[in-house]
Amino acid sequence: MRIDKYLWCIRYFKTRNMATEACKKGHVKINEQKVKPSRDVFPSDKIELRKNQINYTIKVLDIPENRVGAKLVDIYRKDTTPKEAFEHVDLLKYSKDYYRKKGTGRPTKKDRRDIDDYKEEGTLDTPKKVDS
Repeated sequence: MRIDKYLWCIRYFKTRNMATEACKKGHVKINEQKVKPSRDVFPSDKIELRKNQINYTIKVLDIPENRVGAKLVDIYRKDTTPKEAFEHVDLLKYSKDYYRKKGTGRPTKKDRRDIDDYKEEGTLDTPKKVDS
């Protein structure tokens, strides 16, 4: 079975076109080699897939006849993705929430207070000049 069809069948991509595009962009590797969408997949192949900033690692157990239900996906693949990959994405989400997006306008009163507090924390270490 073709790699793009396999990834679609085991529900890693919503459409075959999305799976094909991922292969063309070099986000899919079989046995550590970048592949074209037409590359065949065989049982015991190791697939590395980059999707949504997560590097998935999959071992092919069997080839499905056609697209399978979500509950039956584990029959055809073994997911060996490390937990650190998912934790990294959580950290990215938290860091994105903290920063303001460019072009959102002037800082709010709360933003201004936070900025002032941050600046004051940095100046605590240096002595302040006193006019006499």
